Amino acid sequence: MKIQTLALVLCISVVILSCTSKSDDPSRMQYPISKKTDSTDIYFGTSVADPYRWLEDDRSIATTDWIKAENDVTFGYLEKIPYHQVIRDRMEKIYDYERLSAPFIEGEFKYFYKNDGLQNQSVLYRKKNYEDQPEVFLDPNTFSTEGTTSLSAISFTHDGSLAAYLISEGGSDWRKAIVMRTADKTIVEDTLRDLKFSGLAWKGNEGFYYSLYDKPDGSELSAKTQFHKLFYHKVGTPQYDDLFIMGGEQTPRRYIGASVTEDERFLVVTAAKSTSGNEFYVQDLHDPHGALINIVSGFDNDHSVIDNAGSRLLVLTNRNAPNGRIVSIDPQNPSPNFWKDVVPEDKNAIKEVSIGGGKIFVNYLNDASTLVKQFDYLGHLEHDVKFPELGTASGFKGKASAKIIYYQFTSFTQPTTVYKYQISTGKSAIYEKPTVDFNPDDFETRQVFYTSKDGTRVPMFIVFKKGLKLDGKNPTWLYAYGGFNISLTPTFSASRIVWLENGGVYAQPNLRGGGEYGEKWHLAGAKLNKQNVFDDFIAAGDYLVDERYTSHEYLAISGGSNGGLLVGATMTQRPDLAKVALPAVGVMDMLRYNKFTAGAGWAYDYGTAEDSREMFEYLLNYSPLHAIKQGVAYPATLITTADHDDRVVPAHSFKFAATLQEKQVGDNPVMIRIDTKSGHGSSNLSKALDVMADQYAFTWFNMGIVPPLAKKDM
Repeated sequence: MKIQTLALVLCISVVILSCTSKSDDPSRMQYPISKKTDSTDIYFGTSVADPYRWLEDDRSIATTDWIKAENDVTFGYLEKIPYHQVIRDRMEKIYDYERLSAPFIEGEFKYFYKNDGLQNQSVLYRKKNYEDQPEVFLDPNTFSTEGTTSLSAISFTHDGSLAAYLISEGGSDWRKAIVMRTADKTIVEDTLRDLKFSGLAWKGNEGFYYSLYDKPDGSELSAKTQFHKLFYHKVGTPQYDDLFIMGGEQTPRRYIGASVTEDERFLVVTAAKSTSGNEFYVQDLHDPHGALINIVSGFDNDHSVIDNAGSRLLVLTNRNAPNGRIVSIDPQNPSPNFWKDVVPEDKNAIKEVSIGGGKIFVNYLNDASTLVKQFDYLGHLEHDVKFPELGTASGFKGKASAKIIYYQFTSFTQPTTVYKYQISTGKSAIYEKPTVDFNPDDFETRQVFYTSKDGTRVPMFIVFKKGLKLDGKNPTWLYAYGGFNISLTPTFSASRIVWLENGGVYAQPNLRGGGEYGEKWHLAGAKLNKQNVFDDFIAAGDYLVDERYTSHEYLAISGGSNGGLLVGATMTQRPDLAKVALPAVGVMDMLRYNKFTAGAGWAYDYGTAEDSREMFEYLLNYSPLHAIKQGVAYPATLITTADHDDRVVPAHSFKFAATLQEKQVGDNPVMIRIDTKSGHGSSNLSKALDVMADQYAFTWFNMGIVPPLAKKDM
């Protein structure tokens, strides 16, 4: 297959007509008009036009002018919605509560994150004893004047005397690493740069392993990043002297990561070409002549080393076990024929595994809710962890010597609560519970099962205020993801309470492509099965209408990233399904997604237009950008993205918005909201609240609804 670029020359000056409002009614406006260029690619003899390709150049003046013109239209529209500020004020009020993480022990200190309420970034605190007054260890709010630089990860040496932490600026995936002495919080060396998709794995107190990409040619925010590299950094030495371990063009892997077992016996290196499937290597650090040994080659399955039991490795794998199992592997005899089951595959899929107190905690998914079991290292079941309701638990981590560990539990109506867990008895007790300005008893959560187009049974959570009338008039927010083996489980969102307390319904289906039912469920929504994901989502919307929770005039569809693709595909395939569409940071150009940043790594789920004629035609058929048709009335659409999104580059949203504005007919508005100094997610709390308030205001306004909180204020 050959791709031929027929024309890539762009006009230096792009004609953008200024927006003028026809009246004070924000539903009537004119859009900026962008000049179209003659850019065309040929795939397997098929010509595909790409007239807005010039918007892929994030460094051009033309793109900058276009962004400003579009934002002028969007923010001008939103500001004229009468109750816009009331929504933002209520959202800020409900978010103003103290939030704490589960604590973790490092050296002599117990560390934990806390947000006083409206801080843009959570602060890392520490204390030696429970009764001590905590001290600030790291406050990311001081990293930048606007609070848009975040603390993205931290790793301590085994004795807790040194810490290395990663910062992200403006929401970018690029990271900087800083090393500090924990006793006096002094920086001990120069900052390391260009880390991306990297952990920090200490080897003693001397140094740590990390991963980076070489600086790309062209834009650092959009240029393709292809070859990951793993290095070892010795503290106190310059980064250019760091020891190269593996990766680069000689062993091309897009994702390479390292970890060290708690006893510091083994270095573990994982390497992957895509977001699913990895090989892994180990090195015995106790052997002065030890070298990296390939334990598993190939990329057909997922493997994650949990810990070691002496000379053997405990590994979570889905090889011959789509729902996952834990096996014991001898690094000196690693053939799968000699793997021994420790925790066999279960009917429920494993979401994650953690260790603490010398025990294994397996977090299963039981119809998309958490089920946690405690095992010893021989695989003997010791306890089933009890939870107060259907929800999501995480944590269960601690040193091997720990007698007590901590975890977090949340549901749609329970704010994240920290529990103390006694390992010997399996008993839990509340450690920290937040107080939020709402009454959880006012709301109800149902789990239903509906039938998709091909007869597949799909679960969905529905949350609403008690006493809801099934009259088809309830504004309903349908949110989903459906990809990359990611599972959507019940979690609390303060901003969502604003929607619910004003009579809204929230619905969250567990589409194929996710991991809720293991690898088979994932693959049922990948590559040439991707249409199943869209069919599941459409069927969820139709179910909500048929059961009278809502109607098409009061339904909003929402999703971000791969979920943004989901919304884009759904609204172009079924423009009548919903009144409002809210695609966020979406993958909209399925023919070129693999040309930017780390996009090539998504091929396991999507396939690429270069793979085969069949794959190209399949992608072209559902690609949101290419599925837009002239003269169709699409839903009222608010596209959201950000200028520092270097995971799903904003050009996807730019081109989708320009095309949709060009071809849309009818009164439904099409807008794009482009945030600044934010990335694939909002870079601070204030920006996150701004986005959600704008989405709620846009949605209610286009449904013709004045929410009750606005009526009180009017």
